[in-house]
Amino acid sequence: MAVAQLLLRPSLFLFIFLVLSPTTHSIIESEALLKLKKSFTKADALSSWVPGSLPCKEGAYWIGLICYNGIVAGLRLEGMNLSGKIDVEALLEMQALRSVSITNNAFSGPIPEFNRLGALKALYLSGNQFSGEIPSDYFAKMESLKKIYLSDNKLTGKIPSSLAQLSNLMELHLENNQFVGEIPSLDQPTLTSINVSNNRLEGEIPASSFSRFDASSFAGNAGLCGEKLGRECQKAIDQPTTGNGDGSKKMIAAIMTSVVAFISIVAVLVVRFRRNREDFDAHEDVEEEAVEVHVSQSVRNGKEADSMREGGNNTSRKGSINCKGVGMGELVVVNEEKGVFGLSDLMKASAEVLENGALVSSYKAVMANGVAVVVKRMKEMNTLGRDVFDAEMRRLANQRHQNILTPLAYHYRKDEKLLVYEYIPGRSLLHLLHGERGPSPTELDWPARLKIVKGIAKGMGYLHTELASSDIPHGNLKSSNVLLSPDYDPLISEYGFSPLINPANAAQELFAYKAPEAAHSGQLSPACDVYCLGIVILEILTGKYPSQYLSNTKGGIDVVQWVASAIADGRESEVFDPEIASSANSVVEMKKLLYIGAACTETYPERLDMMEAVRRIEEIQVEGGQGEARAMHVLPSLRDGYADSVPQAHVSRSSHEGPGGYSGRMISSDSINASRSGHHSDHKNFSFDFSSSV
Repeated sequence: MAVAQLLLRPSLFLFIFLVLSPTTHSIIESEALLKLKKSFTKADALSSWVPGSLPCKEGAYWIGLICYNGIVAGLRLEGMNLSGKIDVEALLEMQALRSVSITNNAFSGPIPEFNRLGALKALYLSGNQFSGEIPSDYFAKMESLKKIYLSDNKLTGKIPSSLAQLSNLMELHLENNQFVGEIPSLDQPTLTSINVSNNRLEGEIPASSFSRFDASSFAGNAGLCGEKLGRECQKAIDQPTTGNGDGSKKMIAAIMTSVVAFISIVAVLVVRFRRNREDFDAHEDVEEEAVEVHVSQSVRNGKEADSMREGGNNTSRKGSINCKGVGMGELVVVNEEKGVFGLSDLMKASAEVLENGALVSSYKAVMANGVAVVVKRMKEMNTLGRDVFDAEMRRLANQRHQNILTPLAYHYRKDEKLLVYEYIPGRSLLHLLHGERGPSPTELDWPARLKIVKGIAKGMGYLHTELASSDIPHGNLKSSNVLLSPDYDPLISEYGFSPLINPANAAQELFAYKAPEAAHSGQLSPACDVYCLGIVILEILTGKYPSQYLSNTKGGIDVVQWVASAIADGRESEVFDPEIASSANSVVEMKKLLYIGAACTETYPERLDMMEAVRRIEEIQVEGGQGEARAMHVLPSLRDGYADSVPQAHVSRSSHEGPGGYSGRMISSDSINASRSGHHSDHKNFSFDFSSSV
């Protein structure tokens, strides 16, 4: 017996080895897929699914598969005129399967038992003829599910309540069906897209769950009501008649009398407050006018008085630079690397308009000593008192890094602040990517772009280390806030503004609010900076203007969706800017950076953290090929398009575009110019007049 066991043991080891080998795994998947194909009534489009071949063999992938390292990770069988029964049992053999898409086919009958595939991340069943009710607990065991598309079918009954149990749910599309009853309350903070339009739903739309979505997501349901649709819900008021009608009338009259009295008191208080405010403003105007006269006289003694009157601001109103407790105001130098200068030095300097926005205006000023600075007028930094503001500015000025542009000085006043920075000759990254390119066609080649990304990553890593206690260390990273030296050394500007800006305007001013979780909850975190870094990386690699930069999203390209779709389809090389796409020796490294950018823009909390992103970026080399030997054989991650370990993805599919497909359009040059900031707007010479407000 012992001898027999010893003889059997090598066979057992061999069996385990064969089971775990990629080739054996592919054979199992091949058999499972052929079994699935056999369950279809029409499967002419799947002609490449033949016995004796491997589904994910390099150069000969079966059509409609998403493959990672020789393993099937997704099915994309859209628009293939498939019908019949879907053998879910066969799919159970494919343990790495993370997404299933059979949109725009001819499947019918009850929804298949895809809920047996507990590891699925995305389920796309739109555009078929599925009918009948979905059990209320259908999704209870699909805890990893993030995207559900059931639109354009014939599904009936109530929306399954188990949807509320999907903690990772991001997108839910149920439109154009025949669902009835009320909408379940979905409180997942991850939810970014929902559409239940054109059904037979009724009842009140849960305001707490869906306040961030527009009315079109609920249109076409005659029975729905609520503030979202502007349709008041009828609430039955059943009050028994007890014969006390007179008592009820007296109670109502008493309540109305109290309300009128309360309104009258409030009106009197408002009038008194306005009078006191007017008296205070009048006194302050007299005080500021005296300062204005003093400043004007000082300026007229200089040689720049005429240019100040001629080149300035025709729409300016009189104000002051008075700071209570400091006389007529002072310029507080917080960084003496460029010397010590005062407000009078800036007042005598001629200036160029760099940016003139509703909330921020920027100027280049060259002082008499030859030092050139950029002065930013911030109109919405009104939340902090002078002492707290001073402490914040000194904290920002204490940061020293080769890729960080540190503030030099500030001027404090109650209704606006002046921030002074060193002027950096060159261009912003925004202008270099989307404005006029230099005379050399190789100006923005792959080595230059990688150098820029690495510099940005180093600067962001430094900020996230030194300002780790902040809610968000930068908060406004975008290509217009990355300045470039002639040698492509990036300098990151406008960091740490989050605690300084008026909360009412923060979402408009800080790009970090475009991160999905911040856009929906209004809460910033360091992870929002990672999202911004990802957008910049994708912008650099694709050369496309991100639609995320635009408040109305009209124009540009949604680089996040575009790149994610390309990665899922194995079309990574198609998204690279043509100016670097020809760098054949660097394609591997370029793809690595593309995967990092995509991972940085993933939905939180699956997004990379900053230090991990920096580490991965640092590993990328200019010359390709070095990373190809480090093949990583892992199963796909929580993402349905690519893996955490950033392996190379492959997909074979039909010519039909599936869910997530994107057809972007380029932004016009006018839109670019309108949104551009930094040092490259149209210039106009005029003299500084700090005694006026823009």
